[in-house]
Amino acid sequence: MSFRVWLQTANTLGASDLHLETDTPVLARVREELVQIADSASDSEIERAAKELVRDAGWTQVEQHGSTDHSTTYAGIRCRVNVYRTVRGTALAVRLLATTIKDLRNCNLHPDLADLIDAKTGLVIVSGPTGSGKSTTLAALIEEMNSTRARHIIALDSPIEYLYSNRRSFIRQREIPTHSPSFEQAIVDALRENPDVLVIGEMRTPEVMRLTLNAAETGHLVITTMHSATCAEALTRLCMSFPSEIQGSIRGQIADCLVGVVCQRLDYLSAYGLRVPRCEILRASSASRGTIRSGQFGQIATVIQSGGEDGMWSFDRYDRWIRQKTDWVLPTKAPASSTDGSRIASTPLPQTARQKDAHAPVEIAIDEELDLQQIAKQIDDGKY
Repeated sequence: MSFRVWLQTANTLGASDLHLETDTPVLARVREELVQIADSASDSEIERAAKELVRDAGWTQVEQHGSTDHSTTYAGIRCRVNVYRTVRGTALAVRLLATTIKDLRNCNLHPDLADLIDAKTGLVIVSGPTGSGKSTTLAALIEEMNSTRARHIIALDSPIEYLYSNRRSFIRQREIPTHSPSFEQAIVDALRENPDVLVIGEMRTPEVMRLTLNAAETGHLVITTMHSATCAEALTRLCMSFPSEIQGSIRGQIADCLVGVVCQRLDYLSAYGLRVPRCEILRASSASRGTIRSGQFGQIATVIQSGGEDGMWSFDRYDRWIRQKTDWVLPTKAPASSTDGSRIASTPLPQTARQKDAHAPVEIAIDEELDLQQIAKQIDDGKY
């Protein structure tokens, strides 16, 4: 079998990730479980796939630095690829992305999130743990804006995950380091390019954070992401990234420019075969600004609990909304198509999946007469 077949199998199973390493089982992550979809891949197979995915410039990065990140569309499937070296040889971690960008409604997010992009200036943070769908929610906010407002949007990413088409807005996408050597330089350049909205894929360094806050204070709407488990943790991490002697002024900056923080986790609704974000939402208000300015981040959860009239949502309140919601937008699975004009190989289909022990991946045997979507549903229902 080939990488194309493994990727299509993972896509049909509804997997979020695909993992390959030399002479080890090929694994897909389905509903947070590791599922084995092939016995093993050779180093030559993985290296060949890696070179196709990241091309010459990316492969040079692997040879020089041992790893690289890249986003591409392969066999009609949009994916983010990390190529890296291990003791066994070459390895791939592939995140499967949505081929089409959805707005807030089609991502099954609460309509209140649209209020965040009504602001003309300020800072919006989308946060959550790794794999919680931050990039998807960020893309949904941009697509919502793109469909409803005429804005000049500059988006900075490393790598670019989603490719936008101009609708009402004009979106300029720049990849780090392809189009600019660093986020720091890209932000400085972007502020000279007359943007209404600046999208920063992730704030990774104190200097990027400083430039982000300055941009939000000087007449731009800035949307970015962070890793955190709660809104309070996101703001704490942002402040603590700076030296202690200036943290007071940083808190003041955040209090003055913050529009809102969204922190999300992914829940799986087995009844619908659907993963949905469960959100905590902090909005700018007199209470939240005062709490941030004083550095009492431990009180943020209380502010959110009592801030419903200001558009705030606790995880518990949002969970109640999820349980009451019935008009879910369900995923549609279109078969991936080849981007190079070649015929797509038929996808091998799993027959059984048995859990060896608590830590072993599910093993899938191949039987071309079974339906992968049915197998995925049975995995969700705990029948394997």
